[in-house]
Amino acid sequence: MAPNEQHLLRLLEKRIGMNHLRQRLGMEADFERCVFGGLAHNFCHIENWYSVHGLIRGCLRLAGLYARGRRNARRIRVVRNEVRLAGLPPAFDGFTLLHLSDLHLDMSEDLPDALIAAVSGLEYDVCVLTGDFRARTYGPWQPALEALRRVVPHLRAPRYGILGNHDTVRMVPGLEAMGIQMLMNEAAVIERDGQTLHLVGIDDPHYYRADNLEKALDPVPAEATTILLAHSPELYRQATYAGCDLYLCGHTHGGQICLPGGIALMRNAAAPYRLCNGPWRYGELQGYTSRGCGVSVVDVRLNCPPEVTLHTLRVQ
Repeated sequence: MAPNEQHLLRLLEKRIGMNHLRQRLGMEADFERCVFGGLAHNFCHIENWYSVHGLIRGCLRLAGLYARGRRNARRIRVVRNEVRLAGLPPAFDGFTLLHLSDLHLDMSEDLPDALIAAVSGLEYDVCVLTGDFRARTYGPWQPALEALRRVVPHLRAPRYGILGNHDTVRMVPGLEAMGIQMLMNEAAVIERDGQTLHLVGIDDPHYYRADNLEKALDPVPAEATTILLAHSPELYRQATYAGCDLYLCGHTHGGQICLPGGIALMRNAAAPYRLCNGPWRYGELQGYTSRGCGVSVVDVRLNCPPEVTLHTLRVQ
């Protein structure tokens, strides 16, 4: 093991504990290149089936859609979502979160510039990033951090993040060094005028099954207003019965390549279709699944524009 790797693992052991670290690293070694099966909720992982990538590009070129799709992928929209929460402390009425998901910034050199253009000048109180900083599920992770390092100065603090299924736990020290507080099955308290809001973040629940919602919620008072950050919507039942108020996630890309009307050609999350794009509700839980601001497999989008989202909280 190289000295740099040893140092990194010592930092991670101190940061998240030996048990979590060994679990995550072991699952990464076993499944990060997996195409079929593995731990994830869906059977096929098209992002790792690289012979399909060229086929998709070829089909889009034949249809005359490839160039348009690449332009679409760089036109990131700002979407505004108002959330009314019963029990929200009055001090947080109007509190706004900037939500970024599925950045995949090392997919193409110009994608960081597109994201910078989208977020510049936005007004918000906190920035949350719901995972998938890297383009591939394996291989070098440093290019994704280098690309993100260009974007972070344009994101207001405080910033909170979680890992996605494309990310390695080895990225955590680098992410935190650039001012993103990673929530690894942990909770953070946000204070305003003597009142509090609890932000809870879990490790990837989709591919590596490294989530531990019980541990993350353990320090949170039962009556507290709780916002859950998860990479995918698949824990909607658990979050509902655990008493979370708002569930922010991504992973699905909204389909990325869709039929007219935004009808997704494929769904890569084990959740009802209505929970895989935009605002949703399950029982008392409100949620939002971002289409993401990046791209995966191929750097195109059709009938499914990328987004950054401003969630404004309101007292119900």
